[in-house]
Amino acid sequence: MEKKEIKSMPFGGALFCIVFLLGSMILSVAWLDIPVHINLLASIAVTLTVSAICGTPWKDLADAIEYGGKICITPTIIMMLIGVLIASWIACGTVPLIIYWGLKLINPSIFLVTACLITSICSLSIGSSWSAAGTVGVALVGVGAGLGINPAMTAGAIISGAYLGDKMSPMSDTTNLAPAVAEADLFDHIKSMVYTTVPAYVIALVVYGVLGINFSASGVNSEAIASTMSAIEGHFNLNPLLLLPPVVVIVMAIKKCPSIPTLLVSVLTAVVLAMVFQGQSVSSIATMLDEGFVINTGVTEFDTLMSRGGLQSMLWTASLGILGMLYGAIMEKTGLLTAFLEKMKPLMKSTGSLITTVIFTSIILLAATASQTLAIVVCGRMYVSEFKKKDLLPQVLSRTLEDGGTLFSPLIPWSLCGAYMTSTLGVSTLEYFPYACFCWLCPIIAIIYGFTGKFVWKTGEKPSQRTYHDHDQESDTVSAQ
Repeated sequence: MEKKEIKSMPFGGALFCIVFLLGSMILSVAWLDIPVHINLLASIAVTLTVSAICGTPWKDLADAIEYGGKICITPTIIMMLIGVLIASWIACGTVPLIIYWGLKLINPSIFLVTACLITSICSLSIGSSWSAAGTVGVALVGVGAGLGINPAMTAGAIISGAYLGDKMSPMSDTTNLAPAVAEADLFDHIKSMVYTTVPAYVIALVVYGVLGINFSASGVNSEAIASTMSAIEGHFNLNPLLLLPPVVVIVMAIKKCPSIPTLLVSVLTAVVLAMVFQGQSVSSIATMLDEGFVINTGVTEFDTLMSRGGLQSMLWTASLGILGMLYGAIMEKTGLLTAFLEKMKPLMKSTGSLITTVIFTSIILLAATASQTLAIVVCGRMYVSEFKKKDLLPQVLSRTLEDGGTLFSPLIPWSLCGAYMTSTLGVSTLEYFPYACFCWLCPIIAIIYGFTGKFVWKTGEKPSQRTYHDHDQESDTVSAQ
């Protein structure tokens, strides 16, 4: 199928559309408190109107909307499956087992390192930084206070651990969203993130180890942790076989199985384990998979941690992702991005400057929209064509989107993530910023890789990897059919 050449929108129109998007988001966050979905829908309407005024036929606009809908179908399905997966893992006892043994690993003499590790385990198993910080993180804040450790240090260690899972877990919405936007495979994306994540995480652990040397472990009050462990023991039958669902995901990922079958097999495994070990019925499991797992033991931290998941829980994020990807597709297909990027070409001559531009753009979008989802979607669609022109593999873009858009989100005070972490952990964003080492080290390492050429792959350098060319061929085949 012959591809239609995209005609560039006049720069004035493109600038107006982007200023409207950013301006409306800033006004909403600061004063108007308009839901982000409505802001984005209004921005779509404004962009369509400006495009029509600039002479774009409605057929082309309709094609852009259809294109955006097509590219968001798979990630939307995956997001819903992630909600189902979370509920199934909790119901069968996988998540409680991981958290139980994670809490047992606490060593007061290296509290900050342990806090980061435990939160990492929880966030990787759940796929949610908010859940990890709002449950186990809250308990760890109390332990840190008993040890006399600076609360900002404790919060920084917790946030670093929480965002390891938010970035790396296949159950995280951003981990699925970034490769979808960049047209990369999920597991190629996760593997590519290892190269920025591992160095940053190791450095963060070293920093926490050095900071923790000066603190005494005497006087620890572990009542909150003990009550959580007691609640797990009292309500779940803990057995090593409950680790089968994550093992299934790991094995199928190694075998390079597609994401959707991998998630479905893991859910099926968890459902069987829930019936065998936890005594769940088929009807109760079905309800949990749809509405989420709910438990009430009287232990607030434990109940909050366990009551989550389900297909319905992902609809807010999925709908925002759909609108964001529709907006990104409209920006791309109407020539808005072409017009805007023409003015930014001096900033993107080299791979290093391109990666730096992506990271800073994602941070600016975070500051303007307060949403990491929107920052990833809009920023990703803005620069996907530039990565194609430089023949870079799509997982390089998806990794960069996470290094900036995901990890910097808790470091902006008025963002959704920053506000949540401050209210949950009781420490202001500016106070914990220096100690959330992992979150600001990853963007720095990504920029260094960009300018040195390390771990920045082009087509043909990793022959087993999915390329933009592969994706375009598939799109042409679907369109032709």
